[in-house]
Amino acid sequence: MYIQVESVEALDGYKLRIRFKNREEGVFDVSPYLNIGKFAELKDISMFNSVRVKFDSIEWANQLDIDPEFLYEKSIKTKSA
Repeated sequence: MYIQVESVEALDGYKLRIRFKNREEGVFDVSPYLNIGKFAELKDISMFNSVRVKFDSIEWANQLDIDPEFLYEKSIKTKSA
């Protein structure tokens, strides 16, 4: 199955609510990655909140993106299709 992101919402605590095109939803915690490379820029809350859907995944204003399959695998599911 090819995973695609439909929508993303920045939450408190460096978490993202993500809805996938297969109608599943999950919460992805970005905080474990905030000390790794370009992810450190996301400690600036305005940068973190700049997240948006781009193509089939997400991207921030600093052009950092994450593979949609990784997001799906690591998200804690909150709703299934």
